[in-house]
Formats: sequence, C-alpha cells, structure tokens
Amino acid sequence: MAINKARLRHLHYILAPIMFLPIFLTAITGSLFQVAVITGKSADFLWLLELHRGKFGIINLELIYPLLNAFGVLFIALTGIVMWLQINKKVKRLHK
Repeated sequence: MAINKARLRHLHYILAPIMFLPIFLTAITGSLFQVAVITGKSADFLWLLELHRGKFGIINLELIYPLLNAFGVLFIALTGIVMWLQINKKVKRLHK
C-alpha cells in the first residue's frame, strides 16, 4: 500500500503543534510533582497531579486524556519516522 506523502506531511504538520501542549503539560506537571514528592511537600501540590491526569477545573478529561496523549504521541512518532525513512531513501538514491 502506497503512502500518500503529501497527506502524511499535512497530517503531521497539523497535529504536531496541537499535540505539543498536552504532551508538554503532562511532562512538566509530572516532573514538578515528582520534585514535590522528593521534597516531602506533595500534599501542597496535588493540583499538579490533577493537571497531569487531565482535570482542568470544571473540565474533567481524566478518562480520555491519557489515551489522547498516547495516540497523539504514537501518531506523531509514526508519521515522523515514515517521513524520515522516505527522505533517507531519496538521499541514498541521489548518492548512488
């Protein structure tokens, strides 16, 4: 099955910036909460854990937030790898 290169690039181009914020938020809040645990002040920073899990005030995405993050990371990684492999094939053909 041939992969439509233009469509793949377009999907990656559209989704990468959208996926950056939730992935970045998850990484930062998880890291900061671990620092709070290490310093023994985790009770004061439970709000970080709520953000990390996808609870944004009255908007509660705890059930789907991890799945959206996981599928987003996998999609961006797979499209990036496929595009990288296509570029590598082109470069190898040019050097022959």
